[in-house]
Parts: sequence; structure tokens; C-alpha cells
Amino acid sequence: MTDIAAVVFDMFGTLTPASPKAAWDEQRRACAEWIGVPGDAWVAALDDAWHEQVCGLFGGMPQTFRAVAERAGYSPTDEQVTAAVEARLAAYVETQELRPDALETLRSLRAGGVKLALVSDCTHELPLVWERTPLAGHFDATVFSCLERTRKPDPHLFRAAAQRLGVEPARCLYVGDGGGDELAGSAAVGMLPVLLAGPDWADGHAPGRPETWTGLRAETLAEIPVVLAAHTAGVGAALGAGPGVGVSRT
Repeated sequence: MTDIAAVVFDMFGTLTPASPKAAWDEQRRACAEWIGVPGDAWVAALDDAWHEQVCGLFGGMPQTFRAVAERAGYSPTDEQVTAAVEARLAAYVETQELRPDALETLRSLRAGGVKLALVSDCTHELPLVWERTPLAGHFDATVFSCLERTRKPDPHLFRAAAQRLGVEPARCLYVGDGGGDELAGSAAVGMLPVLLAGPDWADGHAPGRPETWTGLRAETLAEIPVVLAAHTAGVGAALGAGPGVGVSRT
């Protein structure tokens, strides 16, 4: 058995609660009026251009917003684009929510000497506000799809996380809600994947989830130190794996 030295986390639906598509759409509508596009048309245009956005193919946020608006048949001014970007970032920061056990789990892992990385399929909002989030100080490395110009399950993303941590992929635990076929993608480079599927899992909007999963499964982030302890001799006590916390394999 190879000792696990690092944990790589997904962002949305993993460190944050799972969100239904309606909640995402409402958040995105916050900037529609600023760019001069009706709310429903703006959300539909963003949906149609999701791949290009998450892979950063349009460029930064201003270029992305302009390209999406033009695809929908609108020609915003520079001032409208700037206002829309500012409104979007403000709404993004205000509405982001972490799971209640997220920060304590990260602290526990780091206290045990475990390295941490984030791999997220995301648009440019996340890297732009990352240092303003309570997560930033807990991670040793980040991999954002929009900056890497590719998305899960591309092996490049998972290998990049391990490389930036200075850890072999085989010594990494990967934790995610399964979107983007991330569990198979992480396993393909040698990581040990864990599906995070709590009570809110079924409500989340995460295309690409596996229909069935027979590997490791956890219902809370607080269970992750227990999973790690099972694969790293003697680390359990250091990580504070308390009684009543368990993990299942389905």
C-alpha cells in the first residue's frame, strides 16, 4: 500500500454545497442588465458557451462576456462589459458558501502534514477572487481549468496538481462530487478517488457524474481524514479522526 501524502479537492459541490441549476442561473442573471442582455437570454448564451468559458478559450472575463453577448446577438459597449464583470464578481463573492466542515477538515489535514491542492473546472471568476476566499490560505497548489485551457477529465489537470505539490499522483487522494468524470480522470493518472455524496448530492448540477460508483464514498468532508488514515500508516491520530466518522465503499 502506498502512503497518501496529499489530498486534491474539487471545488463546486465538494468544498461548497451542491447547488441546483436554478441557483446558478439566478447568480448569473445578476449581471445581465449591466451588459444589456435580457436575463433568460444571457443565461442561455452562457450555457451554450460553457465549454469555451471553462477552458478559457475566449480570454479573460471581459473578452468572454463580450463574446458571449455577441453570440446572443448583442453588442455591448466597453462600459457595459466592465460593469457586467464587476457585478458578476461581486455576486460571485457574496453568494459563495462553504460546507460547514470544509475549513476544519482542511486545517486537520494540514496539521497532519498533508499537502493540499485544488482542481476545479471553473470560469475566470474563481481564480480572480481566489485570494479573497477563506480557502486560499489552506492550499499549497491550485489548478483552474480556465487558466490551463482544458477541462476534466483531462489527465493534464490532475498531473499538474501532483507536480505542483511535488508528490507522485499515486500518493494523492482525490475528492470530488463526480462532475466532469473527474473520478475516472483522477484514477487514470494513479490517484485514489473518493466520491463525496452527501444528502444534497442529488440536487447538485454537475454534468458528467458517473451513473454508478463502486469505489470509495464519503458523505461529509469530515470523513476524508479517516479515508486518508486508512491508506497512511500512523497518520490517523495526527489527523484527528474521531469516533463516529466513517467511510463506505459501494
